Formats: sequence, C-alpha cells, structure tokens
Amino acid sequence: MTKRCFWAKTPLSIAYHDEEWGVPLHDDNRLFEFLILEGAQAGLSWETILRKRDNYRKAFDRFNPSKVAKYDQEKIDQLLNNERIIRNRLKINSAVTNALAFREVQREFGSFDEYVWRFVNGKPLKRKPGQPMAARTELSDALSKDLLKRGFKFVGSTICYSFMQAVGMVNDHEATCFRYRQV
Repeated sequence: MTKRCFWAKTPLSIAYHDEEWGVPLHDDNRLFEFLILEGAQAGLSWETILRKRDNYRKAFDRFNPSKVAKYDQEKIDQLLNNERIIRNRLKINSAVTNALAFREVQREFGSFDEYVWRFVNGKPLKRKPGQPMAARTELSDALSKDLLKRGFKFVGSTICYSFMQAVGMVNDHEATCFRYRQV
C-alpha cells in the first residue's frame, strides 16, 4: 500500500498530492494561479477549490496575469455571476488587484519566480521527520508582509505558507509519504 500524507483521501486530492503538491514550480502563470487559488480557498476546503479549478482557469483566462490585470467592472460582474467559481466580491476583486501587483513584481525582478524564490534562497525547504506541519512560519510571515506592502490582497501568512507548500518552496510531505524523497 502506498503511504501518502494524511490529507490525501479523495481521488481528486490524491491526484493533486501525487502529481503537484510540493513540486518546485517556476512558471509565472502557474505561480499566479496558485496565489489566486490559495486566496480563494480562505475559509473553505482545498478540495472545494480543486473541484472548481478548471472553472477558475476558464473564468480567469488561464490565470494570465496580464489579462486579469485588465479586468473591468463588467468582467468582475460577470465573474460574480459565475456559479462555477467562488462568488465572493472581495476575493474576485483581489484577483484583479493581485494581477496588477504581480505585474509590478515582474517588472521589478524580471519574473515573479525570481522574486518569490528569494525567500528560500532558491532551494526548497524540507520539513524534518517528526516535525509537525506548520500553519505559518517566519518565512511565510516575511513573504506575507512583503506582498502586502506591494499591494497584494488575501496574502496573510497562513495563505502564504499554503502557497509555499503548493509550489514546492517547502516540502511538507510527511517523512513516511512516498513523495517526501521524490520532491
């Protein structure tokens, strides 16, 4: 029997766990996708977001930050009426705000990837065997503080830590999980 992290229980979460979670990611559009989806997840389960992810990709132009940054009120209203995504005005507005801030970071650092991976010196951090999984860390606090200073929304420390786990900045697979050594 394959040993996985405790939270990977449904077919959708198992596929996400086995194929994506914790794998170092360096593509700006995918990093933007995870930043927006982690914010959308606030107060909800990740399973809910996974079920709606394809709908989000369609609704948000495949998470192209240049396109999302240009969304006007008509497009925002359209998203608020889209039953296939989380219809929370603050979260939808934050996606547009974050796209604008994301583009500024790209201009300043050459890419969002260059910016965000600086927080871990370009290398994934690995949770030590037996160490409990954190909800936030000093690094996620620092990332959150810097993102907020740059105008991002829905980027509290817990959201930032989940983002760091998702995009492989932190390998938080349990030591007994088959993915622990792979990523």
